[in-house]
Amino acid sequence: MTLGRAEGTLKGDGIFRRLRQDEEPAGSRRYKLNSMKQSVRLAGGIEPLFGTRDENLKLLESVLGVTTILRDNRLEIDGEAEPVERAARLVESYNELIREGRNFDDGEVKAALHLALAEPDVTLRSILAPSRPRVFGKKSVSPRNSNQRRYMELMEKHDMVFAIGPGGTGKTYLAVAMAVSALLTKQVNRIILVRPAVEAGERLGFLPGTIQEKIDPYMRPLYDALYDMLDADRLERYLERGIIEVAPLAFMRGRTLNDSFVILDEAQNSTSEQMKMFLTRLGFNSKAVITGDITQIDLPAERRSGLVEAIEVVGKIEGIGLISFTEGDVVRHSLVQRIIRAYEEFDGKQAAMAFPSAGRQTPGT
Repeated sequence: MTLGRAEGTLKGDGIFRRLRQDEEPAGSRRYKLNSMKQSVRLAGGIEPLFGTRDENLKLLESVLGVTTILRDNRLEIDGEAEPVERAARLVESYNELIREGRNFDDGEVKAALHLALAEPDVTLRSILAPSRPRVFGKKSVSPRNSNQRRYMELMEKHDMVFAIGPGGTGKTYLAVAMAVSALLTKQVNRIILVRPAVEAGERLGFLPGTIQEKIDPYMRPLYDALYDMLDADRLERYLERGIIEVAPLAFMRGRTLNDSFVILDEAQNSTSEQMKMFLTRLGFNSKAVITGDITQIDLPAERRSGLVEAIEVVGKIEGIGLISFTEGDVVRHSLVQRIIRAYEEFDGKQAAMAFPSAGRQTPGT
Protein backbone atom coordinates (compact mmCIF):
# COMPACT_ATOMS: atom_id res chain seq x y z
CA MET A 1 0.00 0.00 0.00
CA THR A 2 1.25 3.50 -0.77
CA LEU A 3 0.52 6.55 1.32
CA GLY A 4 0.52 9.95 -0.38
CA ARG A 5 -0.85 13.45 -0.52
CA ALA A 6 -3.78 14.48 -2.66
CA GLU A 7 -2.97 13.84 -6.30
CA GLY A 8 -6.22 14.93 -7.91
CA THR A 9 -9.54 13.20 -8.12
CA LEU A 10 -10.20 10.18 -10.24
CA LYS A 11 -12.16 10.53 -13.44
CA GLY A 12 -15.90 10.55 -12.68
CA ASP A 13 -15.07 11.11 -8.97
CA GLY A 14 -13.68 7.59 -8.84
CA ILE A 15 -17.06 5.85 -9.00
CA PHE A 16 -16.66 2.44 -10.66
CA ARG A 17 -14.44 3.82 -13.42
CA ARG A 18 -13.76 0.94 -15.80
CA LEU A 19 -10.33 1.06 -17.45
CA ARG A 20 -9.74 -0.06 -21.00
CA GLN A 21 -6.41 -0.80 -22.58
CA ASP A 22 -6.75 2.12 -25.01
CA GLU A 23 -7.07 4.55 -22.05
CA GLU A 24 -3.53 3.85 -20.84
CA PRO A 25 -0.53 5.80 -22.12
CA ALA A 26 2.05 3.87 -24.13
CA GLY A 27 4.40 1.87 -21.93
CA SER A 28 2.16 2.07 -18.84
CA ARG A 29 0.54 -0.79 -16.95
CA ARG A 30 -1.83 -2.83 -19.16
CA TYR A 31 -5.23 -3.48 -17.58
CA LYS A 32 -7.52 -6.36 -18.33
CA LEU A 33 -10.90 -5.55 -19.80
CA ASN A 34 -12.70 -6.20 -16.52
CA SER A 35 -10.30 -4.14 -14.41
CA MET A 36 -11.65 -1.21 -12.49
CA LYS A 37 -10.73 1.43 -9.95
CA GLN A 38 -12.97 2.71 -7.18
CA SER A 39 -12.46 5.47 -4.64
CA VAL A 40 -14.09 5.36 -1.22
CA ARG A 41 -14.10 8.40 1.07
CA LEU A 42 -13.09 7.38 4.61
CA ALA A 43 -15.35 8.59 7.41
CA GLY A 44 -12.59 8.35 10.02
CA GLY A 45 -10.97 5.66 12.13
CA ILE A 46 -8.14 5.33 9.60
CA GLU A 47 -5.54 3.90 11.99
CA PRO A 48 -7.67 0.90 13.11
CA LEU A 49 -8.70 0.27 9.51
CA PHE A 50 -5.10 0.24 8.27
CA GLY A 51 -3.71 -1.62 11.28
CA THR A 52 -0.17 -1.77 12.61
CA ARG A 53 2.22 -1.21 9.69
CA ASP A 54 -0.81 -1.34 7.38
CA GLU A 55 -1.28 -5.05 8.13
CA ASN A 56 -5.08 -4.86 7.78
CA LEU A 57 -4.93 -3.30 4.32
CA LYS A 58 -2.21 -5.75 3.32
CA LEU A 59 -4.56 -8.56 4.35
CA LEU A 60 -7.31 -7.05 2.20
CA GLU A 61 -4.94 -6.71 -0.74
CA SER A 62 -3.46 -10.20 -0.52
CA VAL A 63 -6.77 -12.05 -0.13
CA LEU A 64 -8.69 -10.12 -2.80
CA GLY A 65 -5.79 -9.46 -5.16
CA VAL A 66 -6.30 -5.69 -5.24
CA THR A 67 -4.03 -2.70 -4.65
CA THR A 68 -4.87 0.35 -2.56
CA ILE A 69 -3.54 3.87 -2.26
CA LEU A 70 -4.55 6.62 0.16
CA ARG A 71 -5.04 10.07 -1.34
CA ASP A 72 -6.04 12.53 1.37
CA ASN A 73 -9.09 10.92 2.98
CA ARG A 74 -9.99 8.70 0.03
CA LEU A 75 -8.92 5.09 -0.41
CA GLU A 76 -8.45 4.11 -4.03
CA ILE A 77 -8.91 0.43 -4.77
CA ASP A 78 -7.61 -1.02 -8.03
CA GLY A 79 -7.93 -4.50 -9.54
CA GLU A 80 -10.40 -6.94 -11.01
CA ALA A 81 -13.99 -5.72 -10.93
CA GLU A 82 -15.52 -8.21 -8.49
CA PRO A 83 -12.74 -8.06 -5.85
CA VAL A 84 -12.67 -4.26 -6.05
CA GLU A 85 -16.41 -4.05 -5.46
CA ARG A 86 -16.14 -6.48 -2.55
CA ALA A 87 -13.29 -4.50 -0.98
CA ALA A 88 -15.25 -1.27 -1.42
CA ARG A 89 -18.29 -2.80 0.29
CA LEU A 90 -16.15 -3.81 3.27
CA VAL A 91 -14.70 -0.31 3.58
CA GLU A 92 -18.15 1.27 3.25
CA SER A 93 -19.47 -1.09 5.92
CA TYR A 94 -16.67 0.10 8.20
CA ASN A 95 -17.53 3.71 7.32
CA GLU A 96 -21.14 3.21 8.40
CA LEU A 97 -20.05 1.96 11.82
CA ILE A 98 -17.64 4.90 12.26
CA ARG A 99 -20.39 7.38 11.35
CA GLU A 100 -22.53 5.84 14.09
CA GLY A 101 -19.84 6.82 16.59
CA ARG A 102 -18.41 3.35 17.15
CA ASN A 103 -14.74 2.91 18.01
CA PHE A 104 -12.56 -0.12 17.33
CA ASP A 105 -8.95 -1.10 17.81
CA ASP A 106 -6.87 -2.49 14.97
CA GLY A 107 -7.02 -6.01 16.44
CA GLU A 108 -10.82 -6.02 16.32
CA VAL A 109 -10.80 -4.81 12.73
CA LYS A 110 -8.18 -7.38 11.72
CA ALA A 111 -10.18 -10.23 13.24
CA ALA A 112 -13.35 -8.97 11.57
CA LEU A 113 -11.62 -8.67 8.20
CA HIS A 114 -10.24 -12.23 8.49
CA LEU A 115 -13.75 -13.52 9.10
CA ALA A 116 -15.47 -11.36 6.47
CA LEU A 117 -12.89 -12.30 3.83
CA ALA A 118 -13.27 -16.01 4.62
CA GLU A 119 -17.07 -15.85 4.41
CA PRO A 120 -18.37 -13.56 1.62
CA ASP A 121 -21.88 -13.44 3.09
CA VAL A 122 -20.63 -12.09 6.43
CA THR A 123 -20.55 -8.31 6.88
CA LEU A 124 -18.36 -6.26 9.17
CA ARG A 125 -21.50 -5.00 10.88
CA SER A 126 -22.63 -8.50 11.82
CA ILE A 127 -19.22 -9.10 13.44
CA LEU A 128 -18.39 -5.73 15.00
CA ALA A 129 -21.95 -4.66 15.86
CA PRO A 130 -24.14 -7.75 16.42
CA SER A 131 -27.90 -7.29 16.76
CA ARG A 132 -27.85 -8.36 20.42
CA PRO A 133 -25.87 -6.12 22.78
CA ARG A 134 -22.57 -7.59 23.94
CA VAL A 135 -20.75 -5.85 26.78
CA PHE A 136 -17.47 -7.44 27.80
CA GLY A 137 -16.37 -5.02 30.52
CA LYS A 138 -12.94 -3.52 29.88
CA LYS A 139 -12.16 -5.94 27.05
CA SER A 140 -13.40 -5.90 23.47
CA VAL A 141 -14.05 -9.41 22.18
CA SER A 142 -14.66 -10.36 18.55
CA PRO A 143 -14.72 -13.79 16.88
CA ARG A 144 -11.53 -14.53 14.97
CA ASN A 145 -12.86 -17.20 12.65
CA SER A 146 -16.14 -18.65 11.42
CA ASN A 147 -16.34 -21.32 14.14
CA GLN A 148 -15.87 -18.74 16.88
CA ARG A 149 -18.62 -16.61 15.34
CA ARG A 150 -20.96 -19.62 15.18
CA TYR A 151 -20.03 -20.53 18.77
CA MET A 152 -21.00 -17.08 20.06
CA GLU A 153 -24.26 -17.22 18.12
CA LEU A 154 -25.05 -20.68 19.53
CA MET A 155 -24.52 -19.39 23.07
CA GLU A 156 -26.98 -16.58 22.39
CA LYS A 157 -29.55 -18.87 20.79
CA HIS A 158 -29.44 -22.00 22.96
CA ASP A 159 -29.70 -22.59 26.72
CA MET A 160 -27.13 -25.38 26.55
CA VAL A 161 -24.07 -25.60 24.29
CA PHE A 162 -21.29 -28.19 24.00
CA ALA A 163 -17.96 -26.94 22.59
CA ILE A 164 -15.40 -29.60 21.73
CA GLY A 165 -11.89 -29.08 20.43
CA PRO A 166 -8.19 -28.58 21.17
CA GLY A 167 -6.75 -25.96 23.48
CA GLY A 168 -6.24 -22.47 22.09
CA THR A 169 -9.46 -22.34 20.09
CA GLY A 170 -11.20 -19.91 22.47
CA LYS A 171 -13.74 -22.35 23.92
CA THR A 172 -13.34 -21.24 27.53
CA TYR A 173 -12.42 -17.61 26.90
CA LEU A 174 -15.42 -16.90 24.68
CA ALA A 175 -17.76 -18.71 27.07
CA VAL A 176 -16.53 -16.53 29.95
CA ALA A 177 -16.86 -13.44 27.73
CA MET A 178 -20.48 -14.28 26.89
CA ALA A 179 -21.18 -14.98 30.57
CA VAL A 180 -19.77 -11.57 31.54
CA SER A 181 -21.85 -9.93 28.81
CA ALA A 182 -25.01 -11.68 30.04
CA LEU A 183 -24.29 -10.52 33.60
CA LEU A 184 -23.52 -6.89 32.69
CA THR A 185 -26.61 -6.63 30.47
CA LYS A 186 -28.72 -8.13 33.30
CA GLN A 187 -29.76 -11.23 31.35
CA VAL A 188 -28.62 -13.32 34.35
CA ASN A 189 -27.91 -12.56 38.00
CA ARG A 190 -24.76 -14.59 38.46
CA ILE A 191 -21.97 -16.54 36.80
CA ILE A 192 -20.86 -19.98 37.97
CA LEU A 193 -17.60 -21.40 36.61
CA VAL A 194 -16.93 -25.07 37.25
CA ARG A 195 -14.07 -27.49 36.63
CA PRO A 196 -13.54 -31.12 37.66
CA ALA A 197 -10.77 -31.32 40.28
CA VAL A 198 -8.85 -33.98 38.38
CA GLU A 199 -5.07 -33.98 38.53
CA ALA A 200 -3.09 -34.23 35.31
CA GLY A 201 -0.71 -36.87 36.66
CA GLU A 202 -0.44 -35.17 40.05
CA ARG A 203 -1.96 -35.70 43.50
CA LEU A 204 -3.98 -32.99 45.25
CA GLY A 205 -3.46 -34.61 48.61
CA PHE A 206 0.27 -33.86 48.61
CA LEU A 207 -0.26 -30.15 48.04
CA PRO A 208 -0.07 -27.94 51.16
CA GLY A 209 -2.97 -25.81 52.40
CA THR A 210 -6.72 -25.99 52.75
CA ILE A 211 -9.00 -27.66 50.20
CA GLN A 212 -9.71 -24.24 48.62
CA GLU A 213 -5.99 -23.48 48.35
CA LYS A 214 -5.48 -26.88 46.74
CA ILE A 215 -8.31 -26.32 44.27
CA ASP A 216 -7.44 -22.73 43.24
CA PRO A 217 -4.53 -23.63 40.90
CA TYR A 218 -6.89 -25.79 38.83
CA MET A 219 -9.34 -22.86 38.57
CA ARG A 220 -6.67 -20.32 37.61
CA PRO A 221 -7.47 -20.25 33.84
CA LEU A 222 -11.03 -19.23 34.71
CA TYR A 223 -9.83 -16.46 37.03
CA ASP A 224 -7.43 -15.26 34.32
CA ALA A 225 -10.26 -14.85 31.82
CA LEU A 226 -12.36 -12.95 34.37
CA TYR A 227 -9.51 -10.59 35.27
CA ASP A 228 -9.01 -9.96 31.56
CA MET A 229 -12.54 -8.58 31.24
CA LEU A 230 -13.40 -7.04 34.61
CA ASP A 231 -11.55 -4.52 36.76
CA ALA A 232 -9.93 -6.20 39.74
CA ASP A 233 -12.00 -4.29 42.32
CA ARG A 234 -15.24 -5.09 40.56
CA LEU A 235 -14.34 -8.77 40.19
CA GLU A 236 -13.38 -9.03 43.87
CA ARG A 237 -16.77 -7.55 44.85
CA TYR A 238 -18.59 -10.01 42.61
CA LEU A 239 -16.62 -12.92 44.09
CA GLU A 240 -17.25 -11.80 47.66
CA ARG A 241 -20.99 -11.43 47.07
CA GLY A 242 -21.31 -14.74 45.24
CA ILE A 243 -22.35 -13.00 42.00
CA ILE A 244 -19.44 -14.83 40.38
CA GLU A 245 -18.56 -18.24 41.77
CA VAL A 246 -15.64 -20.47 40.80
CA ALA A 247 -15.94 -23.98 42.20
CA PRO A 248 -15.08 -27.66 41.67
CA LEU A 249 -17.69 -29.74 39.89
CA ALA A 250 -18.34 -31.83 43.01
CA PHE A 251 -19.71 -28.73 44.76
CA MET A 252 -22.65 -28.59 42.32
CA ARG A 253 -24.42 -31.66 43.69
CA GLY A 254 -27.87 -30.95 45.11
CA ARG A 255 -28.10 -27.42 43.72
CA THR A 256 -30.59 -25.85 41.30
CA LEU A 257 -29.05 -23.00 39.33
CA ASN A 258 -31.61 -20.33 38.40
CA ASP A 259 -30.88 -17.01 36.62
CA SER A 260 -27.31 -18.16 36.05
CA PHE A 261 -24.75 -18.53 33.29
CA VAL A 262 -22.93 -21.77 34.13
CA ILE A 263 -19.74 -22.97 32.45
CA LEU A 264 -18.30 -26.46 32.89
CA ASP A 265 -14.71 -26.28 31.68
CA GLU A 266 -12.37 -29.24 31.05
CA ALA A 267 -15.50 -31.38 30.90
CA GLN A 268 -13.58 -34.30 29.37
CA ASN A 269 -12.37 -35.02 32.92
CA SER A 270 -15.85 -35.41 34.35
CA THR A 271 -17.21 -38.89 34.96
CA SER A 272 -20.53 -40.08 33.53
CA GLU A 273 -22.18 -39.61 36.93
CA GLN A 274 -20.78 -36.11 37.37
CA MET A 275 -21.86 -35.03 33.90
CA LYS A 276 -25.42 -36.26 34.42
CA MET A 277 -25.50 -34.48 37.76
CA PHE A 278 -24.27 -31.22 36.19
CA LEU A 279 -26.65 -31.26 33.21
CA THR A 280 -29.63 -31.67 35.51
CA ARG A 281 -28.68 -28.64 37.68
CA LEU A 282 -29.96 -26.17 35.07
CA GLY A 283 -32.79 -24.02 36.44
CA PHE A 284 -35.08 -21.32 35.05
CA ASN A 285 -33.60 -18.51 32.94
CA SER A 286 -30.18 -20.15 32.92
CA LYS A 287 -27.61 -21.12 30.35
CA ALA A 288 -24.99 -23.86 30.48
CA VAL A 289 -21.87 -24.11 28.32
CA ILE A 290 -19.80 -27.30 28.46
CA THR A 291 -16.29 -27.18 27.00
CA GLY A 292 -13.59 -29.82 26.66
CA ASP A 293 -10.93 -31.55 24.61
CA ILE A 294 -11.68 -35.25 24.26
CA THR A 295 -8.06 -35.95 23.20
CA GLN A 296 -6.77 -34.93 26.64
CA ILE A 297 -8.66 -37.05 29.16
CA ASP A 298 -6.95 -37.41 32.56
CA LEU A 299 -9.38 -39.92 34.05
CA PRO A 300 -8.22 -43.44 34.94
CA ALA A 301 -8.26 -45.73 31.93
CA GLU A 302 -11.25 -47.70 33.23
CA ARG A 303 -13.44 -44.58 33.59
CA ARG A 304 -15.33 -43.27 30.57
CA SER A 305 -15.38 -39.52 30.02
CA GLY A 306 -18.73 -37.96 30.88
CA LEU A 307 -18.28 -35.50 28.00
CA VAL A 308 -17.87 -38.24 25.40
CA GLU A 309 -20.96 -40.02 26.74
CA ALA A 310 -23.03 -36.83 26.96
CA ILE A 311 -22.40 -35.97 23.31
CA GLU A 312 -23.75 -39.40 22.34
CA VAL A 313 -26.73 -39.24 24.72
CA VAL A 314 -27.96 -35.64 24.54
CA GLY A 315 -26.03 -34.12 21.65
CA LYS A 316 -28.99 -34.31 19.25
CA ILE A 317 -31.69 -33.07 21.63
CA GLU A 318 -33.52 -30.05 20.23
CA GLY A 319 -32.46 -26.88 22.02
CA ILE A 320 -28.89 -28.05 22.66
CA GLY A 321 -26.10 -26.59 20.53
CA LEU A 322 -22.96 -28.49 19.59
CA ILE A 323 -19.83 -27.17 17.91
CA SER A 324 -16.51 -28.86 17.16
CA PHE A 325 -13.27 -26.93 16.76
CA THR A 326 -10.16 -28.21 14.95
CA GLU A 327 -6.49 -27.28 14.97
CA GLY A 328 -7.30 -24.84 12.18
CA ASP A 329 -9.28 -22.77 14.68
CA VAL A 330 -6.37 -22.34 17.11
CA VAL A 331 -5.75 -18.65 17.78
CA ARG A 332 -2.55 -19.00 19.80
CA HIS A 333 0.96 -18.98 18.34
CA SER A 334 1.08 -20.52 14.86
CA LEU A 335 3.34 -23.27 16.23
CA VAL A 336 0.46 -24.53 18.37
CA GLN A 337 -1.53 -25.56 15.28
CA ARG A 338 1.45 -27.51 13.95
CA ILE A 339 2.09 -29.16 17.33
CA ILE A 340 -1.54 -30.30 17.58
CA ARG A 341 -1.42 -31.66 14.03
CA ALA A 342 1.85 -33.50 14.72
CA TYR A 343 0.40 -35.18 17.80
CA GLU A 344 -2.71 -36.21 15.88
CA GLU A 345 -0.53 -37.83 13.20
CA PHE A 346 1.60 -39.50 15.88
CA ASP A 347 -1.47 -40.88 17.68
CA GLY A 348 -2.78 -42.21 14.36
CA LYS A 349 0.49 -44.04 13.68
CA GLN A 350 0.56 -45.46 17.20
CA ALA A 351 -2.99 -46.77 16.79
CA ALA A 352 -2.10 -48.34 13.45
CA MET A 353 0.92 -50.09 15.01
CA ALA A 354 -1.18 -51.34 17.94
CA PHE A 355 -3.79 -52.87 15.61
CA PRO A 356 -1.89 -53.75 12.42
CA SER A 357 -4.46 -56.32 11.32
CA ALA A 358 -7.48 -54.05 11.70
CA GLY A 359 -9.65 -54.21 8.64
CA ARG A 360 -7.81 -57.25 7.19
CA GLN A 361 -9.50 -60.55 6.57
CA THR A 362 -7.99 -63.76 7.88
CA PRO A 363 -6.92 -66.03 4.97
CA GLY A 364 -9.45 -68.62 4.15
CA THR A 365 -12.39 -66.68 5.55
